[in-house]
Amino acid sequence: MDGMVTTALAQSNSLAIFGAVIACGLAIIGAGIGIGFIGGKAMESIARQPEMAGKVSTTMLIAAALIEGVTLFALVICFLTLFWLK
Repeated sequence: MDGMVTTALAQSNSLAIFGAVIACGLAIIGAGIGIGFIGGKAMESIARQPEMAGKVSTTMLIAAALIEGVTLFALVICFLTLFWLK
């Protein structure tokens, strides 16, 4: 009986670790896509109105920093989940 409980616990831990790894990957992919969109649209707007390059660049950097902050927070949560389960 005790062996079955240990096996079920190990299996649930491995599924939780798998979920945390998938969440880390999705957070990184989402951040990459978001920053790519921001950079592309910023370059398009600078190409249309070069005199606004300073304001667009500042806004782009602030938005990219916010995305990176959320991504870092997601990764910290995923890593804490991984280390808490082991």
